[in-house]
Amino acid sequence: MTTVSTVTEPTLDRPARTRAPAGGRWREPLLGLLGLAIVVAVVEALPRLGVVNGRFLPPFSTMARALGSELATANFWTALGQTLGGWAAGLALAMIAGLVVGVIVGSVPFLRAVTASTVEFLRPIPSVALIPLVVLMYGSRPQSALVLVVYASFWQVLVQVLYGVADVDPVVRDTARSYRFSRWSIVRTVVWPTALPYVVTGFRLAAAVALILEITAELIIGVPGLGRSIGVAQSSGAVAQTYALVIVVGLIGVAVNASARAVERRVLRWHTSVRRDL
Repeated sequence: MTTVSTVTEPTLDRPARTRAPAGGRWREPLLGLLGLAIVVAVVEALPRLGVVNGRFLPPFSTMARALGSELATANFWTALGQTLGGWAAGLALAMIAGLVVGVIVGSVPFLRAVTASTVEFLRPIPSVALIPLVVLMYGSRPQSALVLVVYASFWQVLVQVLYGVADVDPVVRDTARSYRFSRWSIVRTVVWPTALPYVVTGFRLAAAVALILEITAELIIGVPGLGRSIGVAQSSGAVAQTYALVIVVGLIGVAVNASARAVERRVLRWHTSVRRDL
């Protein structure tokens, strides 16, 4: 009896590709929508069941009708534009100032040592503590909100830029200097790529803080915008309208955060932290 042996050709071991489970990328958004639906159902049910007084917490359907009425008015869109305009202007100024000051101070050890105590002293001061000062200077004009937004957002950007500049490899910096790179070339080719992830983080934090301070200034000082509309609705007893405007502000916050995340993924698509999440 003869035995026939089969010889198989050697095969290369290839790493197995891991695929995300079907529908995995939609799991988190769907769970978020489910949680939102539960909140809506609870808000709708509590006043109708008599658990809470409908004068203070109307059903969600009543809020939705009030929101629909607001969307049909020109005053709402004017206030929305004023809020978004103030937010964008303050965020842009804070980003420019934070980048310039952060790169200059972070690149010069003497300046960083001199300003360290000043930064640590000014940064924790709440922006709302400046409200009496800005009211004396500008009253209820948009400049009051702009000062508060820039002040609060500036520190978010500055601190991150300082961390980013400090994270630059000194060997790489010294190598660039040995090749007689100009200061601008060192900033562009050495400092900026290292600091960019920190800059994007500062932008994301500053975007949220800027929106909070813009609404706060409008609500407390009376600067034109959605915040002032909320205050007017609350003082006139329009409870459903007040909640409707609060919902709009919440949706704007979600949109701002999602946009900042999208910018982060776009700008840092080469970075390991973003590539790992894709």
